[in-house]
This record gives sequence, structure tokens and C-alpha cells, in this order.
Amino acid sequence: MTEKVVLAYSGGLDTSVAIPYLAEQLDAEVIAVAIDVGQGGEDLDAIRERALGCGAVAAEVVDAREEFAAEYCFPAVAANALYMDRYPLVSALSRPLIVKHLVAAAQKHGATIVSHGCTGKGNDQVRFEAGLAALAPHLKIVAPARDFAWTRDKAIAFAEEKNLPIDVTTKSPYSIDQNLWGRAVETGFLEDIWNGPIEDIYAYSDDPAAPREADEVVITFESGRPVALDGARKSAFDLVDELNRRAGAQGIGRIDMVEDRLVGIKSREVYESPAGIALIAAHMELENVTLEREQARFKRGVDQRWGELAYDGLWYSPLKTSLEAFIADTQTHVNGEVRLSLHAGKATVTGRRSDTGLYDFDLATYDEGDTFDQSNARGFVELWSLPSKLAAARNERAKAEDAA
Repeated sequence: MTEKVVLAYSGGLDTSVAIPYLAEQLDAEVIAVAIDVGQGGEDLDAIRERALGCGAVAAEVVDAREEFAAEYCFPAVAANALYMDRYPLVSALSRPLIVKHLVAAAQKHGATIVSHGCTGKGNDQVRFEAGLAALAPHLKIVAPARDFAWTRDKAIAFAEEKNLPIDVTTKSPYSIDQNLWGRAVETGFLEDIWNGPIEDIYAYSDDPAAPREADEVVITFESGRPVALDGARKSAFDLVDELNRRAGAQGIGRIDMVEDRLVGIKSREVYESPAGIALIAAHMELENVTLEREQARFKRGVDQRWGELAYDGLWYSPLKTSLEAFIADTQTHVNGEVRLSLHAGKATVTGRRSDTGLYDFDLATYDEGDTFDQSNARGFVELWSLPSKLAAARNERAKAEDAA
């Protein structure tokens, strides 16, 4: 019986060439699966036809834009997910969704093998395969670029030999991955970390230094999830899409960093995530209003660990599931509105309000109407300082004994 391979298909050179190559190497039928996570570019029907033209026995395209926004991007907002305190998990968020649909296609077509186009140097191979191990451990995995030392030159020669319906002449100097949540650019002259990024590499954001009027936006949250812009309720995809345009027009979301890759090397990456940076800034501020102090302090550590697990490809791990139970509980009262000023590359909070917040004006004010009983403060401060006072006295006694 002929084996079947489900291929994560992007429509580009590498995965297009992989279709006939895998068919030959594995004596298998290839099913191409393309997932729309808001990356833009070609029409899905054109991608489907190209896959079939390259020899796939079947080609499926999935519009997962709303699913991606609601079930992957918004949980990242709830977790204030910024890897190394800066990177809003652009590529890392899309991989577990793609894996989910690859597994569904394998079940539908009776496939025993899943294939992806990742190399052995990047994070994505781990994200794909750790996800597959969690959801479908019985499936075998083949990665042509890694397992068969498949280079671009070999891919071009193979495409020309097979007369595949793809353009092999256009080559970007960069490696680019993009989706609704953002855009990641690497390689080329960026590999010299002394070189500054040039304006041409950006596509989701305009020059933050260009003169323009500020844009003010009010974001509404319900249980930690963004639901409206300027009072107009929107679907998850539409909200992120609109905020990408508005924040991007102000040059917001640009990140140039050297990050620690999962495989152990450091890599220079340039990111754009206009909506991601704006939403996380707004959400963090609303949590400042609504979370109890100790809960908020503990959540900061949980948020960091959640982001690391997502970055490391452990989206379906037991620990991430447990952390999300805690995060979900903290979001119960994260309701309200945050006003942002979008301008000159920054999303600045200028206002916040919540009916479920813990900010009490009468307790906070220093003016008439102050309800804070200051007579309680003296005893509180004395008790709070007592451990330090006792330790200091002990240290003084020790010094005196040593001097004697």
C-alpha cells in the first residue's frame, strides 16, 4: 500500500519542490496543506493549484485567520507574552495551529508521514515536531531541508529538471516569515549585528520618525480579551487587522534584537508587530488596575514562563495547560477600557477605567474627601520594619563580639 505524506505547504520554492521530491524519495503520495494565518500574499486558490501542478494528489487550504487571532494571539495577550521581554512570539504562535491542521489532514487522508520545510538550525523544526509528538506521536516526520541536506541550489535544479510551475529566479536577500500577529526578518546583511536595519525591510509599519498627527484609540477588554476599538465591537481577526494598520501607520511595533534560539545559538532578528505591541501594552495597564498586588506579582513570573514555553514549541505541554488555568482565573476581572496614544513609534497609555478595578479614588487622593486613615500607618510601618530592625541589631552585636 502506497504511503501518504501530509506536507505543510507555503507555496514557495522549497515546499513546492518538496512535493515531487518526497514522492520520489518515499514512493508516496503527497497531500499539500496550506494554512492562512493572515500572512497575506497570494490567493489561496492559486496556492492550491500550484500544489496540484507540482504533483500533489490533493491540496487543502484552510482559512484559519479568525482561529489564529482568537485562540492563539489573544491568549498571548492574556499572558503578556514577550520572549526575552521584547519579542511578541510572531512565528511561535502560528506553528501549533499549523500542526493542529496537519494532524487533522493526516487523519482525514490516512497519512502516516508529516513533512515540513524547516532546516536543522532554526526553532520551527522543534515547534512542529514537539507539537506533532503531543498530538499525534504515531506519525513519522520527514524534513527534506534537514534530513536530506536539501539546499536552495539543489531545489532550483530539481524544479527546472521537473519543469515545475514555480518561479525559481526571484530570491529575497532575507528570510521572512509573517502572519496576522507580525513579521520576522533575518539573514542577509542583518547577520552582521553591527549593521542597522534599513527602511526597505519593513512592510507592516511606516517610518516612526516621519511627521504625522497622533492617533488615539480606546481598546475595550472583557475578561482579558480585546473585544472593541473605539466602542465598536469586532471579531478577533478584524480587531487585530485594524489595529495593525493604525499602529503600523505610526511606526509602532519595530523590534531589532539578538535573541537566544532554542537550538543554542544567538540570532539577530528584526520584527514588526504593531497590534501585538499595542494590545499587550494596553492589557498590562488594565491588569495594573484590576489585579490584586500579590496576584499580579506572581503572574509576572507565570507570564514569562508561558512565553518561554510557547517560544520553545511546548504549546501542548502539561505545564502550559496548568499555567493557562492560572492565567484564566486572573482574567476574571480584567474588564474595562484603555486609551492609547499611537505616535512616533510608541503606544502610550493615556487613560484607563474599569468597573471591576481595585483603584479607589477616595483612598488614593491627597485632596478633600480622602478616606485613608493615616493613623493606621505608624503601627503598620513599625511592624513591617521589625524583621529588618531585629536583623540589624543582631549584626551589630556580632560586630561588637568580633571586635572584643
